[in-house]
Amino acid sequence: MAAAVWTGRGRRAVTVVGTLTRSGSSQAAVKSQYDALVIGGGHNGLVAAAYLQKGGLRTAVLERRHVLGGAAVSEELIPGFHFSRCSYLLSLLRPHIYADLELKKHGLKVYMRDPHAYTPMLEDGVGGAPPRSLTLGSDLAMNLKEIGKFSQKDAKAFPDFVAYLEKLAEAIHPLLDAPPVDIPGVTSGSLRKRVAAARTLMPIIKCGMKLGTNIPDFYEIITAPIMKILNRWFESEPLIATLATDAVIGAMTSPSNPGSGYVLLHHVMGEVEKEKGAWGYVEGGMGGVSQAIASSARSHGVDIFTEKDVEQVIVGSDGAAKGVALKDGTEIHSTVVLSNATPYVTFKNLTPQAALPSEFIKAVDQIDYTSPVTKINVAVDKLPNFLATPTPDNKPGPHHQCSIHLNCESVEVLETAYKEAMNGRPSARPMLEMTIPSVLDPTLAPPGCHVVSLFTQFTPYHIEGKEWTDQDREAYADTAFDWVEKYAPGFKSSVVGRDILAPPDLERIFGLTGGNIFHGSMSLDQLYLARPLPSLSDYRTPVKGLYLCGSGCHPGGGVMGSPGWNAALIAMADLKRG
Repeated sequence: MAAAVWTGRGRRAVTVVGTLTRSGSSQAAVKSQYDALVIGGGHNGLVAAAYLQKGGLRTAVLERRHVLGGAAVSEELIPGFHFSRCSYLLSLLRPHIYADLELKKHGLKVYMRDPHAYTPMLEDGVGGAPPRSLTLGSDLAMNLKEIGKFSQKDAKAFPDFVAYLEKLAEAIHPLLDAPPVDIPGVTSGSLRKRVAAARTLMPIIKCGMKLGTNIPDFYEIITAPIMKILNRWFESEPLIATLATDAVIGAMTSPSNPGSGYVLLHHVMGEVEKEKGAWGYVEGGMGGVSQAIASSARSHGVDIFTEKDVEQVIVGSDGAAKGVALKDGTEIHSTVVLSNATPYVTFKNLTPQAALPSEFIKAVDQIDYTSPVTKINVAVDKLPNFLATPTPDNKPGPHHQCSIHLNCESVEVLETAYKEAMNGRPSARPMLEMTIPSVLDPTLAPPGCHVVSLFTQFTPYHIEGKEWTDQDREAYADTAFDWVEKYAPGFKSSVVGRDILAPPDLERIFGLTGGNIFHGSMSLDQLYLARPLPSLSDYRTPVKGLYLCGSGCHPGGGVMGSPGWNAALIAMADLKRG
């Protein structure tokens, strides 16, 4: 199957299968022995490797693909156009990791977005005026003016709503930067061990103290449908629908389903360069994050290898991990192994099944990886021009730097799209989140041209029980483009090429089981003490010396670096204890 189709404007149509972005210079030879091995060169694996090496362990990273980054990767799929092929925005990179690894020094540059959200409407303008739209950013006065176009009552309520969300999100931060509570340690063993384990209670105590009298509000937002919350605060579309999109982004759920409130909170928790709740574009694409982390790791002595496909974790007769075997037959030995792969890949594909209890394997089979996402990367030769906010001469307006929400002017549209996917069909009117990072980052596309990301929902893993075909991919992309065309006429004629990644493609290319961008659904039964399973919440596995360090662990997908950092600290603590 082709990775991308290049229409070759004015030239013969060409199919582009490869990529041109590489991870760096030629690689040194892999040693036969390390203290620690990390499977997978995604951002969490690279963070884990950096901290392991800083802790005195000789560490190597083994990446299956030819390019580093996992889901946070930049690829030149069409000559001259550099795409953030999977992950496309930066926010939840933890500040202490940013500082510890000196990522700015190692080349990480972020373009801040303000405003950050734009929702145009499909409607006939009144008295010759363009259709209405809603734009939100950091300027509170502008936000109130924008919301006031739809409801003065909502404009008055909005500042209190923002303060309410920020207080809840701020309280969660202590939980993001520490492993979950060590329940076995607190409840069993010697008094000395219990006292030591009691330290793991501190983050949750800090969280509770920050919440104070807001604990009931926190409980409600993580358990309730987001519509219950939003309908209490607001009355108007598209404000409610715009906020609701952040409650379902990347999740096979609807705004009316319990637990959708947490997904919204998850996306409010982030920050970029000390700006709370901000999301930014990384220069050169999201691969720039991974390259900066890799550069930092290398500066501490980590060996990083691409095109090293791990076949299996080597488990000794004592039941402990002894290293890995590559698919080319090479064996590399180590004291500990950290897997940045999903829990499913780690335990079903990479770990010898005889080394795992049968009941554990059954539990792994029950982890939910359902994904609604099809990502479409588009190269265009001119900027989309929206009817709601027209801009002349191919010049960007402030709204072009935003997350542009299409088919999001009413919650009913989102609900219908979700129900279609649950019935096994791609949405006929999909929820589309468009970003155009080349508006701020000129390194991504030739002059006058742009790269466009369409993060689309809702699409099932199987179409009415059948595998996706190339015809299905093209038909779905055509549907998405038809809807973009309604908001921005001329979009379809500007397309130079496109890369269509349905859930099975996200799984095959990036190792995202089920196509789930979070390494497992961010549902209440798969968070904190239960992420990805209650028996795995401390990053340790049934195989001694084998650890999980990817987004399938607490605190989950999108929280860049925390799983890798936590896993590295636990692995080093275990080695110290012997």
